[in-house]
Amino acid sequence: MKDKYITVIQLSKYLKYKFDNDVNLDTVYLKGEISNFKAHSRGHFYFTLKDEESRINAVMFSSSASKIKFTPQDGMKVLVTGKVTVYPQNGGYQIYVNEMLEDGVGNLYIAYEQLKKKLEDEGLFDKSHKKKIPYIPNRIGVVTAPTGAAIRDIISTIKRRWPLAEVILFPSLVQGEFAKEDIVKQIKRAEDYNLDTLIVGRGGGSIEDLWAFNEEIVARAIYECSIPVISAVGHEIDFTIADFVADMRAPTPTGAAEISVPNLSDVSNLISQINIRLNKAISNKIEFSRRRLLDVKSRHIFKEPIKIYEAKEQKFDFLMEKLKFNILNIYTNRSNSYLKIKENIIFKNPNVLFEKKQNDYLRLISKLETLSPLLTIKRGYSISRVNNKVINSVKDVKKKDLVEIELSDGKINAEVV
Repeated sequence: MKDKYITVIQLSKYLKYKFDNDVNLDTVYLKGEISNFKAHSRGHFYFTLKDEESRINAVMFSSSASKIKFTPQDGMKVLVTGKVTVYPQNGGYQIYVNEMLEDGVGNLYIAYEQLKKKLEDEGLFDKSHKKKIPYIPNRIGVVTAPTGAAIRDIISTIKRRWPLAEVILFPSLVQGEFAKEDIVKQIKRAEDYNLDTLIVGRGGGSIEDLWAFNEEIVARAIYECSIPVISAVGHEIDFTIADFVADMRAPTPTGAAEISVPNLSDVSNLISQINIRLNKAISNKIEFSRRRLLDVKSRHIFKEPIKIYEAKEQKFDFLMEKLKFNILNIYTNRSNSYLKIKENIIFKNPNVLFEKKQNDYLRLISKLETLSPLLTIKRGYSISRVNNKVINSVKDVKKKDLVEIELSDGKINAEVV
């Protein structure tokens, strides 16, 4: 009977095995309130995650804890992702946390990631759709708040770097409930002003403050804008959906101003360098042409041009003599051929050729008659056949064979006895 009983640790290990092999517990998303929070000296977090009706122990090891952007505290509402398992030593189940977000901010982050993936899948982030930012613009538009450091920094930077550019402000709300509609309105309005570049952005703030630039309608307005758009939202560490859709992202509004225009001193130096290279290229071209002219002038043909005529005249005489010789040679050959034909016997006495051909014919007829078997038969000989085969020996026939004997004046049929 004792064999039926197991130890407590055996039961705990069995439950752990069951938990670890349940796919539904491999990745679990929980939300709740932190209590009994303890940060270990080695960087691990130990706490309880609870709601109004239940609680679960939680562990977040240092490899994951080092990645979160806030300090967890008792009473803080959070969103966690992790694996549920059993700790065999005390038999309790707990969650090993891989990720932790503040509730509220976490919801925004989830919405941000979902929209980012959606627009990326639609191709709104593709580099093939990015428009080139003009190097030297004449007119730059800025969609941002009419007051604050962002617009002041943009204008002062552009005027310092490239005072020839005109800056047009399209004042807009940049945070709050109605900001997204206002930003879209100003982007569309900017398309009527013949702009070379459009800067869209604002200064730094919390994720809630910057959220208008994570709205889908703002992203699509930037994507559909015919003007090259520079996104300049927040600080360098802040990334919004607008940054991914824009033709270029600037880390700050000041950075956007620097990207949008060249530096006057850089352009001046570039013009000076181009001027130097241009002058050098012109000088090299003139020198090359001068040397080529001198080379042409020094050629023999220009010193004694009459010699060209003399050489051509001599060649012409040579060709004329060659032509005369060839014509005479052709005439002589044709004349000789004509004389040979004319001396041929067929033209002098054509009957001789006919008589020769007739004699040849009669001689051939005579030969044929001499060889003819009919002539042999007329001299008393005969041809014997059995079954249309000529008999050459007595062995070719046997008794009762019908033999056909051909004579000069007829045929005789006989039977062999």
